[in-house]
Amino acid sequence: MTRDRGIPNRRIPKPLQPQPGRRSDNSSSPGQPNPASGRPTFPPQPDPLKQETSHQDGPPDDRPEAKWKYLRNWKLAVILGLVMTTGLTALSIGFLFKLPAVPNCPSIFWPLASASLRMHCAQLAANKQTVNDLLEAIKLVNSLPPDHPLHNEVNRFVEQWAEDILRLADEAFHAGKLKEAIDVARKIPFNTSAHDQIEKRIEKWQSIWAEAEAIYGRAEDSLRKQNWRKASSEAARLLSIDNNFWQTTKYQELTEIITATRQDISKLAKAKDLIDRGGVTNLLEAVKLVSSINEKSYVYQEAQETVAKVGQEMMDLAQARLDRKDLSGALDIISKIPPNTKLQREIEDFDVIARAQSKAWGGTVADIEAAIAQAENLQLGRPYYEKAQKLIARWQLEKSDVAQLERARQLAQSGKSDDLAAAIAQASLVPSDNPRSKEAKQLVDQVSSQMQEMQDRPILDQATQLANSGDVNGLQSAIDEAKRITSRRTLYGEAQDKIGQWRSQIARLQDQPILDQADTLADAGDLPSAIGAAQRVSSSSTLYDNAQAKVQNWQNRIQAERNLQAARDAANGGTPDALSQAIGLADGVPGASSLRSEANQAISQWSQQILQAAIAQAETDVAGAIATAQKIPPRTEAYAAAQLQIQAWKKTIGR
Repeated sequence: MTRDRGIPNRRIPKPLQPQPGRRSDNSSSPGQPNPASGRPTFPPQPDPLKQETSHQDGPPDDRPEAKWKYLRNWKLAVILGLVMTTGLTALSIGFLFKLPAVPNCPSIFWPLASASLRMHCAQLAANKQTVNDLLEAIKLVNSLPPDHPLHNEVNRFVEQWAEDILRLADEAFHAGKLKEAIDVARKIPFNTSAHDQIEKRIEKWQSIWAEAEAIYGRAEDSLRKQNWRKASSEAARLLSIDNNFWQTTKYQELTEIITATRQDISKLAKAKDLIDRGGVTNLLEAVKLVSSINEKSYVYQEAQETVAKVGQEMMDLAQARLDRKDLSGALDIISKIPPNTKLQREIEDFDVIARAQSKAWGGTVADIEAAIAQAENLQLGRPYYEKAQKLIARWQLEKSDVAQLERARQLAQSGKSDDLAAAIAQASLVPSDNPRSKEAKQLVDQVSSQMQEMQDRPILDQATQLANSGDVNGLQSAIDEAKRITSRRTLYGEAQDKIGQWRSQIARLQDQPILDQADTLADAGDLPSAIGAAQRVSSSSTLYDNAQAKVQNWQNRIQAERNLQAARDAANGGTPDALSQAIGLADGVPGASSLRSEANQAISQWSQQILQAAIAQAETDVAGAIATAQKIPPRTEAYAAAQLQIQAWKKTIGR
C-alpha cells in the first residue's frame, strides 16, 4: 500500500569540492593542505637551467668564441634538453596524481574555518542521514552571514536537510515510535519551510495513533467479555489505519491474542460444563482445563475464579460425605483437591474437623471428650477456627445430657410399663436447644409408642374376638370397641383397617340381598323394578358405588330401547324423510349399550331404502333424487354408492 507521507524523495546532493584557484583565508605551510581548497601548497620550483648556470665559477663569458664553443658542442645541448623535458614531465605527472588531502572535520577549529570547508564537512555529515548528523550539518552552515556568496546555496541544502529530518520522523512514526517521531520533528530549525509542517504533521500522527489505540482497546474489552467475534471485527479495522506499525506488528499481535483467547474461552466453557455435571472426576478435569490458561490471557481472572469454585465444590462434596458419616470418603475427596485451588489451609483444617466429628459419632462421654480435644488443635487465625469453636460448644452441651439418654435407654430395655414411663421422663429432661434434643425426642417417641401398644393391644384383641361371631351385632360391637383407640395412638392405623373390614362385612350381610334381588329383576327384563331395588342400598354402605353403577347401566338400557322403538315407529312411514328421521333416532343409542349393534343394522337397512328411493326418483326428478340421496348418513354401506350416484346425476344436469 503506497502512502504519501508528506516528504518527497529527493536526491541527496553530492558534497561540494573545494574550488580550485581560490585563495585561502588562512596561510598554509609548505606541503600542508590549504584549509579552503583542500590542496597542498608547494614552494616555487627553481629553473634547472638557471640553477645549472648559477653553479659556474666566475662571471658569464660574453665572448662570441665562448658562445660558439657551447653551440658547437651539440651533444651536450641535446642531453641537457632531454634532462629538462624528462624532469618537467615527471613533475607534471606528480602534480596530476597528487590528490588534495581530505580535511579531518572533527578536529577543525571552526571559528577559523572557511565557508567552503564548513560546507564540505556539513555535506559529509548530512550524507549519513541520521537526525543528529543532519542537525549538525545545519548547525555548521547556519552561521554564515546573509551577504555571504554561499548563502543561497546553504539555504537550499538546509531546506533539504530539514525535509530529511521530517522524513526520518515520519519513518519513526511508521515504525511505532510516536514519541521519538514527535521529538525528532520538533528539532527541525525554525528558519525552514519543513518547520511549518511540524505541528500539523504531529497532530495527524497523534490522531492516527489515538484511533488505533481506541480500536485496540475496544478489541481488548471485547475479549474480556469473551466476545472474540467482535474483537476480530475490531482488529480488522487496524488494517485501514495509516501507520505501518499498527497495520502489521500490532495487527498480528492482536490477531494472535484473539486466537489464544478464543481457545481459552472454549476451555473455560468446557470446564463450566464439567462443573455443572458434578462429581469428583469431572471437577478434576475442569481444573486441568482451566489451569492451562496463561496468566496473560484476558480470561485468566475468570479461570482462576473457576479453579477456586471447583475447589469449593470439592470441599462441599467432602462435607456431604462427612454429614453422612463417611469419613474415609470425605478424606479421599479433599486429598484430590489440586494445589492451585489455594485451599491448602482449609484442607488441613477440614481433616482435623472431620476426624474430630468421627470421634463424636460414638455418642459416649469419652467419645465426645476425644472429639473436643481433636478440635482444640485448631488455633485462632485458622480458616476453620470458628467452626471448631461451634462444634466444641455443642459437644460441651451434649456431655451433660448424654448420661440422661443412656439411663433412659437402659430403663426402656426392660419393657415394663413403669420403666417405660421412667425412660420417657428421663429423656424429656434434655432441653430442646441441646444438640442431642432430636435424639432425645426420637427416644421419647419410640418408648411412647411402645407404651401405647402395650395399652391398646388388649382393646384391639377384644374387638377382634367380638367380630369373630360373624353376625351384624357382633361386627357392630367390634367396631365400637376398636373406636376407643384414638388417632394419636400407635395402633390407630391398624384399628381403622379392621373397622373398615368389619363394616364391609355388615354391608354384605345387610345390602347384598337387596342388590342380588335387583340383579334378578334385571335379568327378568323388569329394569324399572331392578333400578328401584338397587336404589334401596344406603349411601353409607360399602356396596353403594356398585349399586349406583348398576342403576346407571339399567337406565341407559331403558333409554336405548325407547330410542330404538321410536326409530322403528318412524321408519314405518316408508318415505325418505321418515327413514332419515328413524336413522337419527337410532343413532341416539349409546355406543356402550347392548342394543347398539341392533341399531346399526337398522340404520344400514334404512339407508339402503333411501338410496333405492332416490334411484327410482331420478327417472323423473334428478334434482330431487340428489336431495334424497344426500340424506344418507356417512359411515353406512349405502353412503359411498349414494355419493357416486350424486356425482353422476350432477353431470347429467350440468352442475
